[in-house]
Amino acid sequence: MPPGQSEVELYAALRRDAREDMSNRALERKYRVGWRTVQKAPSSGWPQPREPYAPRRSKLDPFKPVIDQMLLADLDARRGSSVTRWSGSIAG
Repeated sequence: MPPGQSEVELYAALRRDAREDMSNRALERKYRVGWRTVQKAPSSGWPQPREPYAPRRSKLDPFKPVIDQMLLADLDARRGSSVTRWSGSIAG
């Protein structure tokens, strides 16, 4: 899809070029879209709205209490013995 072109304009262009007997593969290449988009465009005037994803938990959620506890303990630690202090080595 060229920059600045809305999905409605894209569907209209796909329908127009499909009526001029342009092959589906040529439409895919010209507009840089997948075959499903090319298949859906002639049958519907408007693109289907995207379905929102279900909210997901973070992978860190089970560890957040432990991390918070470490960071709170780090506030009281001596300056040189900090847990979050960078060691200066990036050895792999």
